[in-house]
Amino acid sequence: MPASPTAPRPNAMVAVLALAGIVVSLMQTLVIPIVPELPQLLDAPASDAAWAVTATLLAAAVATPVVGRLGDMVGKRRMLLLSLALLITGSAVCGLSDTLVPMVVGRALQGLSAAVIPLGISIMRDELPAERLAGATALMSASLGVGGALGLPAAALIADNLDWHMLFWLSGALGAVALVLVLALVPESAVRTGGRFDVPGGIGMAAGLVCLLLAISKGADWGWTGGTTLGLFAAAVVILLVWGWWELRSPQPLVDLRTTARRQVLFTNLASIAIGFSMFAMSLVLPQLLQLPEATGYGLGRSLLTAGLVMAPSGLVMMAFAPVSAKVSKAKGPKVTLMTGAVIVAAGYGLNIVLMAEVWQLVLASCVISAGIGFTYGAMPALIMGAVPASETAAANSLNTLMRSIGTSLASALAGVVLAQMTTSLGGFALPSESAFKVVMGIGAGAALLALLLASFIPRHRPGAGGTARPAPAAGTGAKAAPVH
Repeated sequence: MPASPTAPRPNAMVAVLALAGIVVSLMQTLVIPIVPELPQLLDAPASDAAWAVTATLLAAAVATPVVGRLGDMVGKRRMLLLSLALLITGSAVCGLSDTLVPMVVGRALQGLSAAVIPLGISIMRDELPAERLAGATALMSASLGVGGALGLPAAALIADNLDWHMLFWLSGALGAVALVLVLALVPESAVRTGGRFDVPGGIGMAAGLVCLLLAISKGADWGWTGGTTLGLFAAAVVILLVWGWWELRSPQPLVDLRTTARRQVLFTNLASIAIGFSMFAMSLVLPQLLQLPEATGYGLGRSLLTAGLVMAPSGLVMMAFAPVSAKVSKAKGPKVTLMTGAVIVAAGYGLNIVLMAEVWQLVLASCVISAGIGFTYGAMPALIMGAVPASETAAANSLNTLMRSIGTSLASALAGVVLAQMTTSLGGFALPSESAFKVVMGIGAGAALLALLLASFIPRHRPGAGGTARPAPAAGTGAKAAPVH
């Protein structure tokens, strides 16, 4: 890799890392407008075409903890550049694809870039002054929602007016811009552990996560009580138990389970699953409500582009609340910020249940929910980094990102079941009923309240920590001291 810059400029570095996060979240959203048309575009059955989405999910789940650990070992900037290179490569493969197999391969390569956001947060911890860290990490964390919200209208506009391959060429071009800017403006951290990569741990975690997420994401198609689904769930339990046994005995584990079991880390990760669930429930409900025919009595009959434009302000709200989240964390501690965000998210869903008849009402509800998500996403990295050694930052942040991803997968599965079971008939077609949408919103509110309960078990904020405490590297890790700027 080329030599990294020697005198990082904090503002430029934060902007570049946030841009990289937005590019990765855009990649995940850009394919949404063409999902219903993929069977025709790829000349494949709908069940097979769905792998273009599932492959990204599985690749991201496997890559996030593995790349995070490698970042701690060999350099976070180096792994960030590799992640962006995989995004560009995957985008090019998809841009050249007209059949299923290369499309699935390209989408899997894109999914391997999912560790960009936790790597960016970890670089910030190593390179920024303590007083800048909370705001910067909150902004980086919010980039996930910003890219998702802005990507939908952009993708709908491209899909309606240009060849669908342009979606992937756009993703690749943005990835290339981010890669060049990272090369120019982001330094390589001196904080690293070195040592050997835990190959058995990586294989075990990958196998366990693939079995778990495959069962969750495909259970509705295969049948929740079918042999394949139950077999995958059982395999996931067995594999992950064996993996945990191995990790506890490995001298250099992929995931330090003893650190992960610390109360602050454990309950932050559990709350992250609930918050990930709650965030994705909104993404599933609101676009469908906007696009269902007005003849249903509750659908608003809008186009996909309009639905995307309605969702776009939520991403901007999330980014706008990132510095507010940082200020609350500095004054009261990130635990209070996380709990405050969970309450706001629950209130947003409650608002949505009673206000869903007009476009402006959905805009309002989505913005309230996103404000709460902005609070929670800003607090979680601060809580994680305040409880782990500097030499484990990327791995710990990557595991936290994985927990959120598991939450979104659970939301997709459960919401899919509710919307498929609670239906109404219109013109001979079964459509999700109004009650079904309200039930999903209620579940989203319940998930946020569960996050509130879990967050209450996080140890109290120590005055003066400001949510940006930097514990010393663990003894024996061989980590170098973080540079001071």
